[in-house]
Amino acid sequence: MSNQATQDAVCCPPLAERRVPAETAAALAPAFKALGDPVRLQLLSMIASAESGEICVCDLTPAFDLTGPTISHHLRTLREAGLVDAERRGTWVYYRARPAILRQLAALLTVAPAT
Repeated sequence: MSNQATQDAVCCPPLAERRVPAETAAALAPAFKALGDPVRLQLLSMIASAESGEICVCDLTPAFDLTGPTISHHLRTLREAGLVDAERRGTWVYYRARPAILRQLAALLTVAPAT
């Protein structure tokens, strides 16, 4: 089973409630690792908050003081981690977040409010 397919199937309670099973940890770790870089975290934020639900790489690149190839590397890392999908349209690539994996990451990190 591919990492992305595994991520789609993973579901677990918050880590503050119960130990994370090894299979779940292995499936979600690449996403957390990808988000460990500040540029990738910012890119994902820009993609996930895009008004139309997707954003062109042409709108992402100018937001950083990095070369196009470096931005492409970071976007590829996000794709390989299953956090975003990409679609080529002519010479441009459009990115959109994958809500299911973002919900899984958020659910895993959920902490009950202090009483």
